[in-house]
Amino acid sequence: MTTDEVLAGVGPRLRRIRKEREVTLAALSEATGISVSTLSRLESGLRRPSLELLLPIAQAHQVPLDQLVGAPPVGDPRVRAKPITRGGRTLYPLSRQPGGLQAYKMVEPQRAEQPEPRTHEGYEWLFVLSGKLRLVLGEHDVVLTPGEAAEFDTRVPHWFGSTGEGPVEFLSLFGPQGERMHVRARPKRG
Repeated sequence: MTTDEVLAGVGPRLRRIRKEREVTLAALSEATGISVSTLSRLESGLRRPSLELLLPIAQAHQVPLDQLVGAPPVGDPRVRAKPITRGGRTLYPLSRQPGGLQAYKMVEPQRAEQPEPRTHEGYEWLFVLSGKLRLVLGEHDVVLTPGEAAEFDTRVPHWFGSTGEGPVEFLSLFGPQGERMHVRARPKRG
């Protein structure tokens, strides 16, 4: 359905709701502060609906705005994204909207790795579900266990992964800027 088709259905819907409630245009005008002529033009389709007009009408009728505009029903809320494997780590997307806050369940296999801290803009939140997660953050080297969480500014060099004692499952929340990683070169040892 196009935007024009949705907007064309608003006027008749407004009239139907008002008549079902046995409210006159004058009474609705008094309740909303919108002139009778504007309300009449909205209902007849001669005036294009706007949020400034629809919000007070929805409030006066005590109905959700969705009911006035005939918004389609909300779809299935379940996220069915396919797992992604990167560098041996499996990521299960828990959010499906691009941009904004992204959520993942991550499964890291048992392996001992040399940390390679990276930085990027934003904040990251980690929550351990099972196993032990090693987090290297700046000068800190900590192990998080099930039920523990960490929150940090990702401009601080950081790395996280398995402790090498077994697999680890954890949740990760971060913004889209997390995809712009910067590798810090290790100083050469002389």
